[in-house]
Amino acid sequence: MEETKRSDIDEHLFERFKQEIWSKTPHFEENQGETKIVNATPLIDITEDLKECAKEVYKINLANTDLKVFGKFDSDLLTGSIKVRPAVHIIYDAIITGKLKSGQTIIEATSGNFGIALGQISKLGLTVVSLVSRKLQEGVFKELRNENIRIMDLDMDVCPAPGMKDNPNILAAKATAANIRSQLSELGFDPTIFDNVNSEVESLLAAQDIINLAKFLAKIYGCFCPEQYDNELNIDAHKTITAVEIDQQLHEHGNSLEDFGIVCAFGTGGTSGGLSRYIYEKYGKKSVHVVFPPAGQDVAGIRTKDKASGLKLYKPDTYAGQYEIDFDQAKHLLKFFVDKGHDIGESSALALYAVMQMANFGTGKKFVVIIADGIQKYKKNLEEMSKKQNRAQISLQEAVSNVDDYDKIIWVHTQYTPREEGIEVIAKSLGVDKSKISIPKARTINQLLATQQIPEELSEDLKGIKGKSLLVCMAGNTSLMAVNILASKGIVTQSLNGGITNLPEGKGRNPGELIKVATE
Repeated sequence: MEETKRSDIDEHLFERFKQEIWSKTPHFEENQGETKIVNATPLIDITEDLKECAKEVYKINLANTDLKVFGKFDSDLLTGSIKVRPAVHIIYDAIITGKLKSGQTIIEATSGNFGIALGQISKLGLTVVSLVSRKLQEGVFKELRNENIRIMDLDMDVCPAPGMKDNPNILAAKATAANIRSQLSELGFDPTIFDNVNSEVESLLAAQDIINLAKFLAKIYGCFCPEQYDNELNIDAHKTITAVEIDQQLHEHGNSLEDFGIVCAFGTGGTSGGLSRYIYEKYGKKSVHVVFPPAGQDVAGIRTKDKASGLKLYKPDTYAGQYEIDFDQAKHLLKFFVDKGHDIGESSALALYAVMQMANFGTGKKFVVIIADGIQKYKKNLEEMSKKQNRAQISLQEAVSNVDDYDKIIWVHTQYTPREEGIEVIAKSLGVDKSKISIPKARTINQLLATQQIPEELSEDLKGIKGKSLLVCMAGNTSLMAVNILASKGIVTQSLNGGITNLPEGKGRNPGELIKVATE
């Protein structure tokens, strides 16, 4: 950090910032000669909950594995997300270097959480303007507004990006530029300044370069831009505080960060970059595993791998691994953990699901998962998902009432298959002939869930279906996952809630009479 004369600092702003924001976030303090991080967020052992989720929701048995998983609950931070860490770090530096003074406006491109974190700064009398995409979820927009942030909606389906080199959309750029001019005028900015640089703005918009658009607007209007996507202080915040904090807490539990892998989703690259740098410099190893949703999936606050490429803070050479994780599968984990009372958001569910798969395939035993934010902003999504699941799941009474609507009854499970007695229980409970029940091989269902594609054998079972089919499994979870995959392919199916274990014809009987471990 450059040396700065005290005369360059807005002392009043600095003191208010320290008292109202910095003092409430994680930072170093000396107490009785010992320097320690205070206001640390909880590091919670969630091993047993993850094992229970694996078993109950995904039918993965991790009971006998030597697994240890801690959640680093940054959802407990001021503003409810990890983004307050770099926001405070960057603003602190801006004030002490004289770049930011009372009365100034802050302009930044954001996918949500960083903008919400900057909302705390607005309480110091600074104006904050956030450039956002219309893809932001309703709950994120609501929180931005609650923080008294002035929102500039670009009305574009893009997350902040460093720019596209191919196929620029000139007509859309012109329309968006006119929209921005209008919004700037409404926010009190002089539109004639914008008019003088309109062509440069259109060029940035044509390339969807929202990151540099925020910088450019800050420059022409004399505002401050935190530049979270390019700012090394974003990495430094996690190297000097977050990583030290986790290491400190693990030692309190009798562990060391040296023995743990850290799993986090990718947003700007600050978290993964800072943690990677700390661990490599202190322990000489790569331990950070970074997760992304696959192309085409929207997960709040994080980006796909192809959209990370080109970002300054994306440092793939420093990671222990990179993984594309299907959020459609992780959604079930999200609901399970929220129902358990854990405050986790969408990106955290993706990271936890990655840990479950890594543990299942033996690629790690000890993990710290970054819980980057909480569920509050995404509750509407979760509620809609639950409603969708309820429509996809059907009770036995409903299934019996509508049994003539089903062209087939299909057993789906990755480990078990019904015995003859089990097939009879399904047939009698539903009131159908046994010939209507199809039993694909367990490996076929494994292939369906693993690849998200319909295997040839299952395609044969689904041929000729004019209406819909009822899927039946052990307890209803495997069949529900299969329903969601088939729905994405345009095939209408429903899952029998409770599965074979909840059928009246089978109650009181030894499960071994009804099912067996699949041999092929």
